[in-house]
Amino acid sequence: MQADHHSVSFGNEEEEFYYHRIHRKRPFERNNHYHGTYEIYYLISGERSYFIKEKLYSIQAGDLILINKFDVHKTSGQGDPEHERIVINFSDSFLGSGHPFLPAGLLSMFDQDQPVLRLRPSEQDSVMHILDSMAAEILNRSPAFEHMLRLQLTELLIKANRLSASAIEPASPSLNPLHQKITDVVQYINSHYPLKITLKQLSDTFYISPFYLSRIFKEITGFTIVNYIQLTRIREAQRLLLSTDLRIVDIAETVGFESLTHFDRTFKKMTSMTASRYRKLNSQQ
Repeated sequence: MQADHHSVSFGNEEEEFYYHRIHRKRPFERNNHYHGTYEIYYLISGERSYFIKEKLYSIQAGDLILINKFDVHKTSGQGDPEHERIVINFSDSFLGSGHPFLPAGLLSMFDQDQPVLRLRPSEQDSVMHILDSMAAEILNRSPAFEHMLRLQLTELLIKANRLSASAIEPASPSLNPLHQKITDVVQYINSHYPLKITLKQLSDTFYISPFYLSRIFKEITGFTIVNYIQLTRIREAQRLLLSTDLRIVDIAETVGFESLTHFDRTFKKMTSMTASRYRKLNSQQ
């Protein structure tokens, strides 16, 4: 059974629960993306670079990464491309608001500034035991296995919450000056997205030529500057659609769109649905 665990897939990352384990030997790089579910990423072997929200991290085997809903993230190679990892995504509704074993405030750890936990060997063994047990439930499909997955996920979350307060040697963001400069640009966009932001304005603010800024921003983040600004606005619009009763026209203005038509077109392009349909399908009851 253990050998079968090296390739396991269950669910979809945008649905209630998703588990995916894979061992890759060839170069692999996923584009920047985000989703409306929480993500737990565990690197079993190898080394990777991880861009999360606005910082770049170097991660190694045994690192546990916690990614909040709607946080932009991207993995890419670092050295030898061979690596093995496990990804778990889950929604707010998967464990249920009335789950008797879910401590209050447990998910707040996904909102911390340090998303990468560097685990001791004994902690790695403990985490892998839970992850392997989840894989066994998925592969065997025993009666009520999905209920068991909920219990195992709760155990993993409690374990991660404890480790977030005691993990040693947290992985530091890359100190590469170029990466730091782009981090500063990303932070600026994240703070000023409701306002009009132009390439010239960013160029003047950060003392980089427009051409060079455009090129290195795309190389490091995977986005053009215009696309990243639009993504940031749409990501905030999604949050407001789910967490407020604001009218869609007011949300469009709040996140920085000058017209509802432009907002509607951009929202549908990025999410494959209208804002009203997104609110209807995803609003929690």
